[in-house]
Amino acid sequence: MTTVILFALAIAGLLISLRKDKSRTIQSIKSARGMMGNMLWDVVGILLLIGLILAIIPPATIEQLLGNESGILATIGAAITGTITLIPAFIAFPLMGSLKANGAGILTLTAFVTTLTMVGFVTYPLESKTFGHEFAIKRNVLSFVFALIIAFGMGVMYR
Repeated sequence: MTTVILFALAIAGLLISLRKDKSRTIQSIKSARGMMGNMLWDVVGILLLIGLILAIIPPATIEQLLGNESGILATIGAAITGTITLIPAFIAFPLMGSLKANGAGILTLTAFVTTLTMVGFVTYPLESKTFGHEFAIKRNVLSFVFALIIAFGMGVMYR
């Protein structure tokens, strides 16, 4: 039902935009189509890589490396991996679901996905240039710390 509502809102917004300024709306649609075309192969590549990894690594190994009993090092490792990885959220969340279904623990997965979305190692140069070095460092360090706090909180809640 939510998807239907969101589609209806998107179509309504598009119709309003077309009515307001048809040429700019059409130009925006062309621009968005170009961006999607550029991004499509990256997304397909990431999905294929994830599928390959899940096909090669047995669920027992995933559970051993990332499961509830994998320990603090796995959580820190997942947090660091999330910090330096740039994966779109719409790919990261299904990946987390697949890893969870294969035995990965909530604590480790939360550490990965929160640092993935909150900490910007890859985007640091742009952030530093835009907001300043000191701000970018403080924001990323605090985001990393809070991501770990969130992960440990989720680990406690779901034990």
